[in-house]
Amino acid sequence: MQQKSKYHFIKLVSCLILVAGVTFSSRTIAEGSVESYESIHGAIEQPIRATWVWDTTQIQSRPQEVLKFAKEKKVNTIYLQLNRDVKIPYYTSFIREARANHIAVDVMDGRSAWGLTESRGQIADFLNWIEAYQNQVQPNEKFAGIHLDIEPHVHPQWKTNQASVIAQWMGNVQYIMDRAKQMKMPVGADLPFWLDNYKVPGSTQAVSNWMIQKYDSITIMAYRDTATAIYNVAKDELIDAAQQGKKISIAIETKQSKEGDFITFYEEGSEYMESQLKLVENMAKVHSSFNGFSIHEYTSWKTLKN
Repeated sequence: MQQKSKYHFIKLVSCLILVAGVTFSSRTIAEGSVESYESIHGAIEQPIRATWVWDTTQIQSRPQEVLKFAKEKKVNTIYLQLNRDVKIPYYTSFIREARANHIAVDVMDGRSAWGLTESRGQIADFLNWIEAYQNQVQPNEKFAGIHLDIEPHVHPQWKTNQASVIAQWMGNVQYIMDRAKQMKMPVGADLPFWLDNYKVPGSTQAVSNWMIQKYDSITIMAYRDTATAIYNVAKDELIDAAQQGKKISIAIETKQSKEGDFITFYEEGSEYMESQLKLVENMAKVHSSFNGFSIHEYTSWKTLKN
């Protein structure tokens, strides 16, 4: 009888140890997944390797294909355009799986008209959607940040009333940053490399300097197809951002361009592109602001010749 009681006691203790071990392991894994996610966005331990996904319906029709490509190309950040026609469960599922593979997903949008005050309502709608989404999903289903592609320089008013457009653009950026701060979300933005040629109205400050100061990070569109040219057009912003303690991702193009073959790697292909990026990295890493590359964009990159 005593032996039987002793056996049951040992069995009970063993079960309790096993349960405690499983609970601890589960907690460690959960905490570890959060920590690893945080390490790839915000306090990033490795340079960004990002791409834009403009056709958001792909997270609905072929999410595994997108993520498989991202993993193969060592992408750790995806700029995903907001499409309200895509239902919430597709976003949560895609982000959850992306994060499990240490890929951050930023919600992206923007158009040239967002540089005008009259578009403030559209911007507010965009931010309202993000805020509502972030508040209703699980922590591992949230967007890591906000990514903007506004580019008011392509708006017709840029040619006719440039100073006014710049002032309105600055007002909208300030509004975005104030809202994003309330949501505790970092904001990055695409900027052309030549923006330092333009001044803040009534000031000697370059518009690029003001934008680098305001945004949490910048993706500089250094659309050239040789390492030297890419570095040369991005260098001033790398220096500026380093002085301000900000980070710069250098963007390159893979789409066919009407502006000339020198804009894109479309003609040369992926192998040549990667060799040039290695050279750019060697030149740019002397700047504390350098934070990797953003390759524009997923669809054209995927079909880029080897």
